[in-house]
Amino acid sequence: MQLTAHQIGILLEGTVEGNPEVTVNQLAKIEEAKSGSLSFLANSKYEQFVYNSGASIIIVNEDFVPVQPIAATLIRVKNAYSAFSVLLEKYDELLKSNKTGIEEPCFIHPSSEIGKDVYIAAFAYISPNVKIGDGSKIYPDVYLADNVTVGKNVTLYSGVKVYFNCIIGDHTIIHSGAIIGSDGFGFANGGEGKYRKVSQIGNVIIEENVEIGSNTTIDRATMGSTIIRKGVKLDNLIQIAHNVEIGSNTVIAAQTGISGSTKIGENCVIGGQVGIVGHISIANGSNIGAKTGVNNSIREENLSWNGSPLMSYRDSLKSQVIIKRLPELEKRILELESKIKDRLK
Repeated sequence: MQLTAHQIGILLEGTVEGNPEVTVNQLAKIEEAKSGSLSFLANSKYEQFVYNSGASIIIVNEDFVPVQPIAATLIRVKNAYSAFSVLLEKYDELLKSNKTGIEEPCFIHPSSEIGKDVYIAAFAYISPNVKIGDGSKIYPDVYLADNVTVGKNVTLYSGVKVYFNCIIGDHTIIHSGAIIGSDGFGFANGGEGKYRKVSQIGNVIIEENVEIGSNTTIDRATMGSTIIRKGVKLDNLIQIAHNVEIGSNTVIAAQTGISGSTKIGENCVIGGQVGIVGHISIANGSNIGAKTGVNNSIREENLSWNGSPLMSYRDSLKSQVIIKRLPELEKRILELESKIKDRLK
């Protein structure tokens, strides 16, 4: 990739300050950038690196005011971090654009339908009646079970497993080791301490523009569908149980577990290691802090929550202050008890 500052300015709808013809051929962090590199400044704590950076071009926010001379050409945009992410995406696309065709050895059942410009790597297994849309990429050791539908421009990285009848929407990315459509945790107590497996005959539906992290598991529904709505972003190592529904554009961090039949609204932000019980609902726009235990439905929209058991974020901060004071309070109580005993003697 080699671009001029002028070309980048047009792509990002930014304003160029400096030499518009200077070129770059790589992306780099601002503290490590060398000549020929493109970098960005989005966090003020890294401003010190701008003044001695070797980068040829630096993307900055529109309101950035330098306090020292800067050798690099600047491109001013509304949001430097967002703009740089656009360039990362374009660069990523260039790296992967040459991946087309079918490698050997792999297995593709004759009844499957493979779209145009699809890449299927060696050791992939494509079962009967699978449909793969145009431009999708299937990396080594991916397993697609019977009747799976994969949309257009989907990327399934090495080791992804998709069980039967599941649907993956367009422009979705699923990272290595993720399992889509494994059985939900359903067992009936048959008495005498014995459990009987309840067959899980539903599926998983993943809508478009979803990204799912490595080793995340999404269980198939007992009946009906487990549904991941469009634009959802899931981190690594997340467990989503049977018949869960996650609303569009919700973001969930690593090691969170969501129990069966829970409905999570749109535009929620859920931190790492959050535990959510089953058969509840979480309102749109909820912001749930890391390690929170959600044991009841959240019905009010656009509020922040924290703690276990669940409480408002403000109440949680107050509780933390009180907890820190407990040793001091215990000491005062013991002193008071001692004084009372002395007076009673």
